[in-house]
Amino acid sequence: MVAGVLAVAGIGLLVAVVQWLLAHWWVLVLAGVLAAGTAVVWWRQAVQRQRWEAVRAQGLRYQVAQLDALDHAQFEHAVRDLMFRDGCRDAVRTGGRGDRGADVIATDPAGRRWVIQCKHRRNGTAGSAIGTPDLQRLNGTARPIHKADVVVMLTNGRFTRDARPFSKDTGIHLVDRDVLARWAAGSWPLWDLLPKVPPPRRPEG
Repeated sequence: MVAGVLAVAGIGLLVAVVQWLLAHWWVLVLAGVLAAGTAVVWWRQAVQRQRWEAVRAQGLRYQVAQLDALDHAQFEHAVRDLMFRDGCRDAVRTGGRGDRGADVIATDPAGRRWVIQCKHRRNGTAGSAIGTPDLQRLNGTARPIHKADVVVMLTNGRFTRDARPFSKDTGIHLVDRDVLARWAAGSWPLWDLLPKVPPPRRPEG
């Protein structure tokens, strides 16, 4: 009984509102104009933000000492930003618990999927070296799980002596402090600094 009364009251209120709006049609017109104006302003602001972000990304530069001063998460974000700077518009930082070896994932302008694991050392080359156990873990997830075309272990520190032959055997690219410094300085994209990067999946444009 109560539900029926409420339903009738609700229908009556709806009818009254519709009748009022029909009698005051200019309110709908005004609301439409305001909504359209708000949408135009939002769209222009979004376009401007994209332009500002593109300009900022094109000018992004890091000195390696700046990267040393970051924490692990900030370091991963910096690597993501550098990939974005070089044209990887879908670059995303995925590092954290459950990342399964991928801290940054990006697709370059040639269509290659990059999976990057970042190892930050606050003390640079004085910190502990990255060795084959880390590379083994990355090798076990980068291609089977993340579908990588290019697998990268990146650090602002150094690698152990046995890491390099293992990386060659598995096709993992090592980015040490020297390569990172050249890349972060902004003269070349990362794929121009690494040997034997897989061929493009599509023409660069």
